[in-house]
Amino acid sequence: MDLLNTLVDKGLRRELPTREEALAVLATSDDDLLDVVAAAGKVRRHWFGRRVKLNYLVNLKSGLCPEDCSYCSQRLGSKAEILKYTWLKPDEASQAAAAGVAGGAKRVCLVASGRGPTDRDVDRVAQTIAAVKEQNEGVEVCACLGLLSDGQAERLRGAGADAYNHNLNTSEATYGDITKTHTYADRVDTVQKAHAAGLSACSGLIAGMGESDHDLVDVVYALRELDADSVPVNFLIPFEGTPLAKEWNLTPQRCLRILAMTRFVCPDIEVRIAGGREVHLRSMQPLALNLANSIFLGDYLTSEGQAGQADLDMIADAGFEVEGTDQVTLPKHRVDAAAAAAGCGSHGATGGCGSHDGGGCGPCGSSEAPAASSDEATAGPVTEPAAEANEARTDLVAVRRRGAGTDLAPNA
Repeated sequence: MDLLNTLVDKGLRRELPTREEALAVLATSDDDLLDVVAAAGKVRRHWFGRRVKLNYLVNLKSGLCPEDCSYCSQRLGSKAEILKYTWLKPDEASQAAAAGVAGGAKRVCLVASGRGPTDRDVDRVAQTIAAVKEQNEGVEVCACLGLLSDGQAERLRGAGADAYNHNLNTSEATYGDITKTHTYADRVDTVQKAHAAGLSACSGLIAGMGESDHDLVDVVYALRELDADSVPVNFLIPFEGTPLAKEWNLTPQRCLRILAMTRFVCPDIEVRIAGGREVHLRSMQPLALNLANSIFLGDYLTSEGQAGQADLDMIADAGFEVEGTDQVTLPKHRVDAAAAAAGCGSHGATGGCGSHDGGGCGPCGSSEAPAASSDEATAGPVTEPAAEANEARTDLVAVRRRGAGTDLAPNA
């Protein structure tokens, strides 16, 4: 297929595909799916080999959020029966993190619900970062605390944070349809603040909220323009009790096409399969490892993932290997660029100043259709494909009842 050969060549050269080419990937038929995966897999292996980076989420504060993000089980007005608790103490968070590190995670993502941290919250998280790093040698820490005020990113970096996650989630054109209490521009501003402070910027998206192909391409192009080191791809988890509870728009094939498009647009960036992979990719998860080079281990913020050991078995059985703490995640040219931008002369094991390598929390996450074939799609205007039907798999949406905020052992 000429389209895929062109995209592979561009990916190996770090050349940006055209929007028409990106749209054509999303419009490929199921008959062409394995060819799409194989092509994007060549780009993934060129930049990241067969390594899979493991990341582990620690929910520092669950629920009770004043924001109205339609996709989120922690939102204002959510009736989802999730765990609700206030801030974990630093030693509690560190103990939770240790479970993920023991399972092979090289990055711990510290997440707290809310619009954004107060200065007191930043102090609290700084203590938690110190505790996590003291008890887990070599671990990277990514903070995900919402919208940042001036100076807060610098304080987090000074406290030892390696990265900051704040997702764009969807396109600028449709952002107002899912959230009213803050704007798309607010989110962009926070990612830029993190970047400017020398933190590795992590920002991603949520697919499956009723968006169009054009929306998906728009948000992935925006993420490349922001120069995020890591792009977590979440697939909507339709929690009962949230406005998007009836949005079951994704199929495993659709998810793979979205991941492939993201890889082609972001060839040398850490692409992470984040929330919702168990719900929507299901038995196709191993195939997705050919597209993404990073996953979360175990559970998410308010939902349960598959068993941590099952994740490790899946990686091994698919012929991949867990990335070690002594291995660099990002390609050297991105490591060097991050170091130069931060004005720092020393590079950590994973790249950038203070071991920044990208990563991301994709905390909340968690349009379909075969249109024309790829060759036909590049020959003329790309039309929006009709939505594919997908069975609602509410049996796969399990609210987290273990780990942080409970007395039960975490899943890692």
